[in-house]
Amino acid sequence: MNYSKIQNEIINFVEERDWNKFHSPKNLSMALSVEASELLEIFQWQMNEESSEKTISKAKDEIADIFYYLVRICQKMNIDLEEAFFEKMKKNMTKYPAEKFRGKSNFGL
Repeated sequence: MNYSKIQNEIINFVEERDWNKFHSPKNLSMALSVEASELLEIFQWQMNEESSEKTISKAKDEIADIFYYLVRICQKMNIDLEEAFFEKMKKNMTKYPAEKFRGKSNFGL
């Protein structure tokens, strides 16, 4: 993945439409939440084994929208997404050590 190319594509897209004035972290977070809900809606009434080409195509579009808003929030807040990801993974490794959580999904419930 060429993250710089993606960032430039988003910046150009926003600037060509004069949308920067609408892109506060609050608004972008809300938009990201809407897109995540649209992804969830695709699978709402499906059985686990279902995943048609149509479903995959719809999911792909929503995932791209989610990614767009995630990158845009990072741009507006000067967050290095790669750095944030690896910092959080390090925290998760401490919080959920493999030897304690391997094969478990209830996390202590």
